Amino acid sequence: MSIYAISDLHLSYGVDKPMNVFGKVWQDYEKKIEKNWKETVKENDIVIIPGDISWGINLEEALPDFKFINDLPGNKILMRGNHDYYFSTKTKLENFFKENNLNSLSVLHNNAIDIQEYILCGTRGWGNTEISDKKLDKKIIERERLRLKMSLDEGLKIKKRFPQKDIIVAMHFPPFISNYTEILKQYNVKKCIYGHLHRLWTFYGKNRNN
Repeated sequence: MSIYAISDLHLSYGVDKPMNVFGKVWQDYEKKIEKNWKETVKENDIVIIPGDISWGINLEEALPDFKFINDLPGNKILMRGNHDYYFSTKTKLENFFKENNLNSLSVLHNNAIDIQEYILCGTRGWGNTEISDKKLDKKIIERERLRLKMSLDEGLKIKKRFPQKDIIVAMHFPPFISNYTEILKQYNVKKCIYGHLHRLWTFYGKNRNN
């Protein structure tokens, strides 16, 4: 069994919001994802999807996107991104998956998941330039920091039972945006996967301060 990760699918099977308006690189990208996914991922593999999954503003609009993901090979762990407007609570989302027989989907939100030789923790994160209300930005950042710590504390509970397992973290925003890295260091996290950047990873990778 293998563990994979992919972020920012930005699917829109239930709404009229095609991604190719952002450039030719997005043309027929869903078909490319499906083809490469089926060629790579096996049924028992795990795929972590840290956010920006669907443009649906509610669960009903997002349902065709969830079905697309559910029908792909592997067990998928979904997380919230800054554009996942359908996301309200973990329980509501899990119940929706169950009601619609989306059996290969699970949710990481304020919890930790035991996956093979790892313990998966994480949260969405946030950046301090997302909205014009700086006070609200700061409030969201602090809330996400608390959620990351909550998830990691749950991960430590699992690690007490399986001390050989390493904790890995998944976030939508990179941890060096708004300095979540200090929390990762505090919990001795060695690996963190993230999304959000699309093709800006080179810029951020060269210019980050943390």
